[in-house]
Amino acid sequence: MVFGLGRTSPRVTAPLSFATVANVRTIAPEERERLIAAPGFGTVFTDHMVTIKWTGDHGWHDPQVRPREPFTLDPATMVLHYAQTIFEGLKAYPAEDNLVTLFRPGENARRFNASARRLAMPELPEHLFIAAIEHLVRADADWMPSGGGSLYLRPFMFADETFLGVRPAHSYVFCVIASPAGSYFKGGECPITVWVSDRYSRAAVGGTGAAKCGGNYAGSLAAQAEASLHGCDQVVFLDAAHHRWVEELGGMNIFFVMSDGSIVTPPLGTILPGITRASIISLARADGMLIEEKRYAADEWERDAANGRLREVFVCGTAATIVPVGKVCSRAGKCLIGDGEAGPVTRDLRHRLLAIQRGEAEDRFGWRHPIQLESPQEARAERAGRCE
Repeated sequence: MVFGLGRTSPRVTAPLSFATVANVRTIAPEERERLIAAPGFGTVFTDHMVTIKWTGDHGWHDPQVRPREPFTLDPATMVLHYAQTIFEGLKAYPAEDNLVTLFRPGENARRFNASARRLAMPELPEHLFIAAIEHLVRADADWMPSGGGSLYLRPFMFADETFLGVRPAHSYVFCVIASPAGSYFKGGECPITVWVSDRYSRAAVGGTGAAKCGGNYAGSLAAQAEASLHGCDQVVFLDAAHHRWVEELGGMNIFFVMSDGSIVTPPLGTILPGITRASIISLARADGMLIEEKRYAADEWERDAANGRLREVFVCGTAATIVPVGKVCSRAGKCLIGDGEAGPVTRDLRHRLLAIQRGEAEDRFGWRHPIQLESPQEARAERAGRCE
């Protein structure tokens, strides 16, 4: 398994068994129910986490399901200085027959490894990536919100070697945590307002724009703060070379729905290859819709919104799914998209995608990944066994 600049990561030569470290300080059921009743996004966390270690000598080893707790890091830990850290995001949805479903976790595993290669980090075998998530979902299934919520899963990896030299680290930690999730935006499905930044760039050709690494998001925060100062929910980045071509938002891909029914979305290259983005493209094309992956300029956006050629704009990502854009702002002024509300194409694609994710519609693409949970009797027996 090759990663980075020609370095080799030892393969997993034998199946790894996940050890379980009992959590004796789990949150009481009454408090857990209170927390997941209105979890918001990213503020409530479950009882456990999964970790797997990697070193140059031993490869991937020591997988554990363990209590969620802080990491202890030396001040010279390399991630704190050189930002070798990557992550993913996906959701688990409740289903019938004591099942929970993931949405295309294999795609997350493959994108995770693409990010790892770009940052000279070891690749994690796809089966281990998915197994780690499955173990955590089973351990913390009681944290699944009801009423349309989901369990947001955050796999990540960071360099934990203590060293101040500039080179790829020799040891890493892979971890998965979980967070009960409601709506990503405060307004739920309401249209958002976006700010087109002409001061900041997110990525350039040859850079890390297609990698899901911490530095990309840190670099977007000043632009996001600028958007907030102008009363906008999110920032839209243009290309670094010409500051003309629309690329993506701080954490989401973007689509434009035209008056002839066609849909335009920026091409891959310097933007993140979103899994929700790819799913929307497949879903729309399977239904005969024309989707073009091509460059679209900010001045075209403004002109098409004014003359009616542009009917709808929506953004997408794992956390937000599909959200309409009602208004676009920039230093040149403001304009509404259509009537400022969610359009029919946006609503239809959102409804159909969510229906597949939640098991309410036929999974004709084979996107759902089921996880069989323990029965209550099995769970009680396992807990009793750990206490002996």
